[in-house]
Amino acid sequence: MASDLFVLFICLVSAVTVAAVGFLIKRGGDVLVARSVMSFGMGLSALPFVFFVPPLPTDILPLFALAVAIHWVYQTAMISALHRGDLSLVFPVMRGLGPLFAGLLAIFVLGETFTPAGWIGLFLTSAAVIVFALPSGTDLGRQQLDRQALFYAALTAMGIGAYTVTDAWVIREVPVASTFIVWLFLVDWTGVAVVTVFRRWGRLISSFKPVLKDGLIGGIFGAVSYALALYAFTLTDAALVAALRETSVVFAAAMGAVWLKEGFGTRRILAASVLAAGLLLMQVYG
Repeated sequence: MASDLFVLFICLVSAVTVAAVGFLIKRGGDVLVARSVMSFGMGLSALPFVFFVPPLPTDILPLFALAVAIHWVYQTAMISALHRGDLSLVFPVMRGLGPLFAGLLAIFVLGETFTPAGWIGLFLTSAAVIVFALPSGTDLGRQQLDRQALFYAALTAMGIGAYTVTDAWVIREVPVASTFIVWLFLVDWTGVAVVTVFRRWGRLISSFKPVLKDGLIGGIFGAVSYALALYAFTLTDAALVAALRETSVVFAAAMGAVWLKEGFGTRRILAASVLAAGLLLMQVYG
């Protein structure tokens, strides 16, 4: 029980910190540039530790390269989704379907599975995240359904599932978990940086200045968040960690309600209750 409570604790801390990242990025306005600064901040936060962790074993390098490539594909898909569709339309699809794809992929790659009650919990969790993160009916009705945006949002969700499972695979293979954590952060930022330079060429300085402070702070939060998630992969099923981290949408909404004066509403309270029930099923009966 103590071990289960510890896993729950570090995953919830991971969710709170990733919610803080989302809040800071949203407050910055330019999601792409803020994300790029945040990723760079994650790399900077890992730099001092490179001298204190063992190097990556050579036999792990191909698997590490695969993990980094999947992160880059995920980030490219996410940027494409955000570029083509409203955040309130694509975000629920990305975050809601991510744990579901992670659970399905983990069956084949990691040999993980759930009991029937655990699978019900996973489906409830995914559905609740989508319902929770959707805007109000009036706002949603005003949005134009963009199939390309939804396609990239679904591709992003697949990327979330893929990097969740791949990262869990790598961190269980390396002799020292911190080695993978440090080197992933050191390399991961380069993919989104290239896209940002390409998309914002000609106005890089003016684009970076407004989001620099929040982005770097977000980088520290992001490093803490995903380092905890990676550590949790060594303790429990990858799909459960992914689902627990998606409670970040609840924490992000709470931050938005308090500091940005955004609504919370009855629908979100009900969806949060279903989300909690789904996670409880996964935790107890998974």
